[in-house]
Amino acid sequence: MKSGIFKQYMFITCGGIIQGFAMAIFLFPHSIPSGGAGGLAVLINFILSIPIGFALWLVNFSMLVVAIKWLGNGCAIGTMYGITVASLTIYFFNIDMYRPSDYLWIDLIIGSILLGVGVGILLRQGVSNGGMGVLALLFATYRSIPPGKPLFLMNGSIFLVTAFVIDWSIVFLALVSQWLSTKVVDFIYHLKIVPNTVSIGWRKK
Repeated sequence: MKSGIFKQYMFITCGGIIQGFAMAIFLFPHSIPSGGAGGLAVLINFILSIPIGFALWLVNFSMLVVAIKWLGNGCAIGTMYGITVASLTIYFFNIDMYRPSDYLWIDLIIGSILLGVGVGILLRQGVSNGGMGVLALLFATYRSIPPGKPLFLMNGSIFLVTAFVIDWSIVFLALVSQWLSTKVVDFIYHLKIVPNTVSIGWRKK
């Protein structure tokens, strides 16, 4: 049992590192939102003038409450750990550097693929990458469907609302990134060589 949990957390660590690396190196330098939680945080910051860091924490905390209620304590703990790993990875790799516009589409494609791999690994371990990933995991668990499609629809809707309220300039890139990354999420979710686990102990009955 302990070895199984240890193996799961090894995969969660890998998923969080890959996700954070993709965001810090390839997506954030071009200001491309990586998901719906970031879009909601920007929207909350714009409307209520709440610091964006706190707004992002508030969105993720709200989703964690959902995770505890519907998916159990194990999912919530694993999600918190995965978010922490991804955040630390972003912190370590987030360096200020000039990124020529010529690299935009190359970075978007590579970053989106890596983001999908990281998030897919997390979802296969029965945890979420935070934000809308929690709701996508609910769909995958209780409706027996791949999480990529609902994840894309939810994040895409948030991007459209955010763009309508704030700025349309980045929404196309964000939608392309989400479409590509969620396709990769579904591929990883069905990949047989990656262990698939829907619970990390302590799950509610």
